[in-house]
Amino acid sequence: MFSSLKERTGEVLLPGDEFCFEADDTISLAGPVQPDKVVCGPGLRRSGDRLLACKSGVLRHRPPNVFWLDSQQRRYVPARGETVIGIVTTKAGDVFKVDFGGSEQASLSYLAFEGATKRNRPNVQVGDLVFAQFLLANQDMEPELVCVDGSGRANGMGVFGAGGLLFTVSLGLVRRLLAPHSEVLADLQQLVPCELVVGMNGRLWAKAAGAQQTLIVCNLLQSADTMTAPQRRALFRRVAQGAP
Repeated sequence: MFSSLKERTGEVLLPGDEFCFEADDTISLAGPVQPDKVVCGPGLRRSGDRLLACKSGVLRHRPPNVFWLDSQQRRYVPARGETVIGIVTTKAGDVFKVDFGGSEQASLSYLAFEGATKRNRPNVQVGDLVFAQFLLANQDMEPELVCVDGSGRANGMGVFGAGGLLFTVSLGLVRRLLAPHSEVLADLQQLVPCELVVGMNGRLWAKAAGAQQTLIVCNLLQSADTMTAPQRRALFRRVAQGAP
């Protein structure tokens, strides 16, 4: 099965497409990765002696043997440790409710900020944008957000958003922007220097030198969402030359 997966890397798979396991194939998300074992990521699921595609997308491969489906998904499912951009919707006692675009809202304690104590409470208002990470995320419990890392430091998280623009893109574009040496991000920064906050939930916040430049950044990223690399480069060249 390992060889058949590598042969189909880059092809589009549909829900129900399957691969049969060989005698020594196993799928494990824990423990050391062995050269001849297969590790499946999002979009792939094991069913008995078969590996099934559970959503449509392009099959990707990361050496030595990690496979997943890259799709233009817009519905976000929270996962522990992922950073997201949320909107504070309610202030109830010691807990804030945050909309992150999921099926339910997440809770954010006022103590989940760097330096926050019962006497020194953070200045968080309804409608504020917060950049936070999930401390708890599973299907049986309410999601919980924090604005500190494991050492208690903010590390870029917290309330932000003054003077910028919030918009949404697909989760596929988010992964491309967060990838090491992202071509999309490098081309964008060369064309229009800007501040950019990327949430794993498909929300982006941008701020450039002026309102017009900020709108250009927003339109470029939303247009590049469904473009191939050559189409994106051609679009960026036209914008750089001042063409409509």
